Amino acid sequence: MKFALFNDFQLGVVIEDKIYEIGDLMDDGKPAHTCPMVDLIRRYEDCKETIAKHVLDMPSHSLTDVRLRHPVSRPGKIVATPVNYIAHKQEMKAENTARGLGFFLKANTSLIGPEDTIVLPASKEGRRFDHELELAFVIGKTAKNVKAEQAYDYIFGYTGLNDVTLRPDEQNEEERCLRKSFDTFTPMGPWIVTPEEIKDPQQLDMVLTVNGEERQKVNGKDMICGIAELVEIFSHVMTLEPGDIIATGTPDGVAPIKQGDVITISIEQIGSFSNPVVSESVKGEMRHDR
Repeated sequence: MKFALFNDFQLGVVIEDKIYEIGDLMDDGKPAHTCPMVDLIRRYEDCKETIAKHVLDMPSHSLTDVRLRHPVSRPGKIVATPVNYIAHKQEMKAENTARGLGFFLKANTSLIGPEDTIVLPASKEGRRFDHELELAFVIGKTAKNVKAEQAYDYIFGYTGLNDVTLRPDEQNEEERCLRKSFDTFTPMGPWIVTPEEIKDPQQLDMVLTVNGEERQKVNGKDMICGIAELVEIFSHVMTLEPGDIIATGTPDGVAPIKQGDVITISIEQIGSFSNPVVSESVKGEMRHDR
Protein backbone atom coordinates (compact mmCIF):
# COMPACT_ATOMS: atom_id res chain seq x y z
CA MET A 1 0.00 0.00 0.00
CA LYS A 2 0.92 3.66 -0.35
CA PHE A 3 0.23 5.62 2.84
CA ALA A 4 0.24 9.41 2.92
CA LEU A 5 -0.64 12.41 5.05
CA PHE A 6 -2.61 15.16 3.31
CA ASN A 7 -4.31 18.52 3.89
CA ASP A 8 -4.51 18.91 7.71
CA PHE A 9 -2.37 15.78 8.16
CA GLN A 10 -5.25 13.36 7.62
CA LEU A 11 -4.16 9.78 7.04
CA GLY A 12 -4.79 8.37 3.59
CA VAL A 13 -4.15 5.46 1.22
CA VAL A 14 -3.16 6.31 -2.34
CA ILE A 15 -4.64 4.12 -5.07
CA GLU A 16 -3.94 5.21 -8.64
CA ASP A 17 -4.98 8.89 -8.89
CA LYS A 18 -7.05 9.02 -5.68
CA ILE A 19 -6.39 9.22 -1.98
CA TYR A 20 -8.80 7.52 0.43
CA GLU A 21 -9.18 9.01 3.91
CA ILE A 22 -8.85 6.18 6.45
CA GLY A 23 -8.81 8.03 9.77
CA ASP A 24 -12.18 6.59 10.79
CA LEU A 25 -10.83 3.06 10.37
CA MET A 26 -8.27 3.89 13.07
CA ASP A 27 -10.79 5.36 15.50
CA ASP A 28 -11.15 2.57 18.06
CA GLY A 29 -10.94 4.63 21.23
CA LYS A 30 -7.28 3.86 21.86
CA PRO A 31 -4.92 6.73 22.65
CA ALA A 32 -3.38 8.01 19.42
CA HIS A 33 0.12 9.26 18.78
CA THR A 34 0.30 12.92 17.84
CA CYS A 35 1.31 11.85 14.31
CA PRO A 36 -1.39 9.79 12.55
CA MET A 37 1.24 7.95 10.54
CA VAL A 38 3.18 6.88 13.61
CA ASP A 39 -0.10 5.75 15.17
CA LEU A 40 -0.81 3.66 12.06
CA ILE A 41 2.70 2.18 12.05
CA ARG A 42 2.47 1.13 15.70
CA ARG A 43 -0.88 -0.57 15.14
CA TYR A 44 -0.41 -1.74 11.56
CA GLU A 45 -0.34 -5.48 12.19
CA ASP A 46 -3.70 -5.24 13.97
CA CYS A 47 -5.42 -2.98 11.46
CA LYS A 48 -3.97 -3.74 8.02
CA GLU A 49 -6.64 -6.32 7.17
CA THR A 50 -9.40 -3.87 8.10
CA ILE A 51 -7.80 -1.17 5.96
CA ALA A 52 -7.42 -3.49 2.97
CA LYS A 53 -11.04 -4.64 3.28
CA HIS A 54 -12.70 -1.22 3.71
CA VAL A 55 -10.40 1.34 2.08
CA LEU A 56 -12.51 1.67 -1.08
CA ASP A 57 -15.57 2.44 1.08
CA MET A 58 -13.91 5.49 2.61
CA PRO A 59 -14.19 9.12 1.39
CA SER A 60 -11.86 9.77 -1.52
CA HIS A 61 -10.28 12.77 -3.20
CA SER A 62 -8.38 13.28 -6.41
CA LEU A 63 -4.65 13.63 -5.73
CA THR A 64 -4.74 16.87 -7.72
CA ASP A 65 -7.23 18.34 -5.22
CA VAL A 66 -5.26 17.71 -2.01
CA ARG A 67 -2.04 18.99 -0.47
CA LEU A 68 0.31 16.11 0.23
CA ARG A 69 2.32 16.51 3.43
CA HIS A 70 5.56 14.90 4.57
CA PRO A 71 4.38 11.36 5.26
CA VAL A 72 5.60 11.30 8.88
CA SER A 73 4.71 14.59 10.53
CA ARG A 74 6.75 14.13 13.72
CA PRO A 75 9.15 11.19 13.75
CA GLY A 76 11.07 10.54 16.93
CA LYS A 77 14.31 11.01 14.97
CA ILE A 78 15.79 11.32 11.51
CA VAL A 79 18.97 9.25 11.25
CA ALA A 80 21.06 10.04 8.18
CA THR A 81 23.95 8.23 6.53
CA PRO A 82 27.13 10.09 5.50
CA VAL A 83 29.26 9.08 2.50
CA ASN A 84 27.48 5.91 1.43
CA TYR A 85 28.46 5.82 -2.26
CA ILE A 86 32.07 5.50 -3.48
CA ALA A 87 31.61 8.11 -6.23
CA HIS A 88 30.28 10.60 -3.66
CA LYS A 89 33.27 9.84 -1.41
CA GLN A 90 35.56 10.80 -4.27
CA GLU A 91 33.46 13.84 -5.14
CA MET A 92 33.60 15.20 -1.59
CA LYS A 93 37.25 14.17 -1.08
CA ALA A 94 36.16 12.36 2.08
CA GLU A 95 38.58 10.06 3.90
CA ASN A 96 35.97 7.71 5.40
CA THR A 97 32.67 6.12 4.42
CA ALA A 98 29.49 5.35 6.34
CA ARG A 99 31.10 2.29 7.93
CA GLY A 100 33.60 4.50 9.74
CA LEU A 101 31.60 7.72 10.09
CA GLY A 102 28.44 6.08 11.43
CA PHE A 103 25.54 8.50 11.21
CA PHE A 104 24.30 12.00 11.98
CA LEU A 105 20.91 13.29 13.15
CA LYS A 106 18.65 15.88 11.54
CA ALA A 107 16.01 17.89 13.39
CA ASN A 108 12.52 16.53 12.78
CA THR A 109 11.33 20.13 12.40
CA SER A 110 13.33 20.33 9.15
CA LEU A 111 10.74 18.11 7.41
CA ILE A 112 8.50 19.45 4.64
CA GLY A 113 6.31 17.73 2.08
CA PRO A 114 5.84 17.67 -1.69
CA GLU A 115 5.48 21.13 -3.27
CA ASP A 116 6.47 22.83 0.00
CA THR A 117 9.15 25.51 -0.30
CA ILE A 118 12.80 25.05 0.65
CA VAL A 119 13.86 28.30 2.32
CA LEU A 120 17.56 29.21 2.24
CA PRO A 121 18.35 31.12 5.47
CA ALA A 122 19.29 34.77 5.07
CA SER A 123 21.82 34.44 7.91
CA LYS A 124 23.92 32.20 5.65
CA GLU A 125 23.55 34.26 2.49
CA GLY A 126 26.55 33.88 0.21
CA ARG A 127 27.23 30.33 1.37
CA ARG A 128 26.68 27.26 -0.81
CA PHE A 129 23.53 25.14 -0.36
CA ASP A 130 23.32 21.70 -2.01
CA HIS A 131 20.62 19.19 -2.90
CA GLU A 132 21.14 15.54 -1.92
CA LEU A 133 19.00 12.77 -3.43
CA GLU A 134 18.27 9.92 -1.00
CA LEU A 135 16.16 6.82 -0.56
CA ALA A 136 14.71 6.72 2.95
CA PHE A 137 12.93 4.05 4.91
CA VAL A 138 10.65 4.20 7.94
CA ILE A 139 11.04 1.93 10.94
CA GLY A 140 8.00 -0.25 11.63
CA LYS A 141 8.69 -1.64 15.10
CA THR A 142 11.11 -1.17 17.97
CA ALA A 143 14.57 -2.31 16.88
CA LYS A 144 17.55 -2.83 19.16
CA ASN A 145 20.67 -4.87 18.33
CA VAL A 146 19.09 -6.18 15.14
CA LYS A 147 21.18 -8.38 12.87
CA ALA A 148 21.25 -7.55 9.17
CA GLU A 149 19.57 -10.87 8.38
CA GLN A 150 16.44 -9.76 10.25
CA ALA A 151 16.57 -6.07 9.32
CA TYR A 152 13.77 -6.06 6.75
CA ASP A 153 11.35 -7.34 9.40
CA TYR A 154 11.67 -3.94 11.09
CA ILE A 155 10.93 -1.73 8.09
CA PHE A 156 7.45 -0.31 7.55
CA GLY A 157 8.07 1.21 4.14
CA TYR A 158 10.09 3.38 1.77
CA THR A 159 9.99 6.99 0.61
CA GLY A 160 12.10 9.70 -1.02
CA LEU A 161 14.10 12.40 0.75
CA ASN A 162 16.21 15.44 -0.09
CA ASP A 163 18.96 16.06 2.49
CA VAL A 164 19.43 19.79 1.83
CA THR A 165 22.82 20.89 3.11
CA LEU A 166 24.72 24.07 3.94
CA ARG A 167 28.33 23.49 2.89
CA PRO A 168 31.34 24.57 4.97
CA ASP A 169 33.77 27.08 3.50
CA GLU A 170 37.16 28.52 4.40
CA GLN A 171 35.72 30.64 7.20
CA ASN A 172 32.99 28.33 8.47
CA GLU A 173 33.03 24.67 9.50
CA GLU A 174 29.85 24.07 11.47
CA GLU A 175 28.95 20.68 12.87
CA ARG A 176 27.13 18.49 10.33
CA CYS A 177 23.81 18.35 12.21
CA LEU A 178 23.60 22.14 12.28
CA ARG A 179 24.26 22.48 8.56
CA LYS A 180 21.47 20.03 7.73
CA SER A 181 18.78 20.92 10.28
CA PHE A 182 17.48 24.31 9.17
CA ASP A 183 13.71 24.45 8.84
CA THR A 184 12.62 23.13 5.40
CA PHE A 185 15.92 21.26 4.83
CA THR A 186 14.36 17.77 4.66
CA PRO A 187 11.76 17.50 1.89
CA MET A 188 10.20 14.03 2.01
CA GLY A 189 7.61 12.17 -0.01
CA PRO A 190 5.46 11.73 -1.82
CA TRP A 191 4.20 8.89 0.42
CA ILE A 192 5.39 5.70 2.13
CA VAL A 193 5.27 2.51 0.07
CA THR A 194 5.04 -0.71 2.07
CA PRO A 195 7.48 -3.58 1.30
CA GLU A 196 5.07 -5.85 -0.56
CA GLU A 197 4.84 -3.19 -3.29
CA ILE A 198 8.60 -3.14 -3.90
CA LYS A 199 10.35 -6.13 -5.44
CA ASP A 200 13.86 -5.26 -4.22
CA PRO A 201 14.34 -1.98 -2.30
CA GLN A 202 18.11 -2.31 -2.68
CA GLN A 203 17.88 -2.01 -6.47
CA LEU A 204 15.74 1.05 -7.13
CA ASP A 205 16.65 3.63 -9.78
CA MET A 206 16.72 7.18 -8.40
CA VAL A 207 16.97 10.54 -10.19
CA LEU A 208 17.13 14.15 -9.04
CA THR A 209 16.62 17.06 -11.43
CA VAL A 210 16.86 20.81 -10.97
CA ASN A 211 14.69 22.83 -13.34
CA GLY A 212 14.42 19.69 -15.49
CA GLU A 213 18.20 19.17 -15.70
CA GLU A 214 19.42 15.81 -14.42
CA ARG A 215 21.87 16.29 -11.54
CA GLN A 216 21.95 12.94 -9.73
CA LYS A 217 21.17 9.43 -10.96
CA VAL A 218 21.95 6.16 -9.18
CA ASN A 219 20.72 2.68 -8.36
CA GLY A 220 20.56 1.63 -4.73
CA LYS A 221 22.74 -1.42 -5.40
CA ASP A 222 25.71 0.98 -5.43
CA MET A 223 25.40 1.80 -1.72
CA ILE A 224 28.44 0.99 0.41
CA CYS A 225 26.27 0.02 3.40
CA GLY A 226 23.02 -1.48 2.22
CA ILE A 227 19.66 -1.04 3.89
CA ALA A 228 19.99 -4.13 6.09
CA GLU A 229 23.49 -3.20 7.26
CA LEU A 230 22.34 0.31 8.17
CA VAL A 231 19.62 -1.13 10.42
CA GLU A 232 22.22 -3.30 12.11
CA ILE A 233 24.73 -0.46 12.58
CA PHE A 234 22.23 2.08 13.84
CA SER A 235 20.24 -0.27 16.09
CA HIS A 236 23.41 -1.32 17.89
CA VAL A 237 23.93 2.30 18.92
CA MET A 238 20.38 3.49 19.57
CA THR A 239 16.91 2.04 19.87
CA LEU A 240 15.05 2.63 16.62
CA GLU A 241 11.34 3.24 17.15
CA PRO A 242 8.22 3.10 14.97
CA GLY A 243 8.13 6.12 12.69
CA ASP A 244 11.87 6.85 12.83
CA ILE A 245 13.24 7.83 9.43
CA ILE A 246 16.51 6.45 8.07
CA ALA A 247 18.09 8.31 5.13
CA THR A 248 20.47 6.05 3.22
CA GLY A 249 22.92 8.62 1.84
CA THR A 250 23.36 10.53 -1.40
CA PRO A 251 25.25 9.60 -4.57
CA ASP A 252 27.63 11.84 -6.51
CA GLY A 253 26.28 14.84 -8.38
CA VAL A 254 25.46 17.05 -5.40
CA ALA A 255 25.39 20.64 -6.61
CA PRO A 256 24.28 24.11 -5.51
CA ILE A 257 20.67 25.23 -5.36
CA LYS A 258 19.46 28.81 -5.43
CA GLN A 259 16.46 31.11 -5.38
CA GLY A 260 14.00 30.15 -8.12
CA ASP A 261 15.10 26.53 -8.59
CA VAL A 262 12.64 23.64 -8.60
CA ILE A 263 14.03 20.30 -7.40
CA THR A 264 12.35 17.03 -8.40
CA ILE A 265 13.10 13.61 -6.94
CA SER A 266 11.88 10.44 -8.69
CA ILE A 267 12.38 6.96 -7.27
CA GLU A 268 11.36 3.80 -9.08
CA GLN A 269 8.30 2.03 -7.61
CA ILE A 270 7.83 4.88 -5.12
CA GLY A 271 7.02 8.08 -7.01
CA SER A 272 8.05 11.68 -7.62
CA PHE A 273 7.78 15.01 -5.85
CA SER A 274 9.06 18.54 -6.36
CA ASN A 275 10.01 21.50 -4.16
CA PRO A 276 10.66 25.12 -5.16
CA VAL A 277 13.56 27.01 -3.61
CA VAL A 278 13.40 30.56 -2.24
CA SER A 279 15.85 32.75 -0.38
CA GLU A 280 14.62 33.85 3.04
CA SER A 281 15.63 37.44 2.25
CA VAL A 282 13.58 37.43 -0.95
CA LYS A 283 10.67 35.78 0.84
CA GLY A 284 10.81 38.52 3.48
CA GLU A 285 10.77 41.22 0.79
CA MET A 286 7.73 39.56 -0.79
CA ARG A 287 5.90 39.64 2.58
CA HIS A 288 6.85 43.28 3.06
CA ASP A 289 5.57 44.20 -0.41
CA ARG A 290 2.17 42.82 0.48
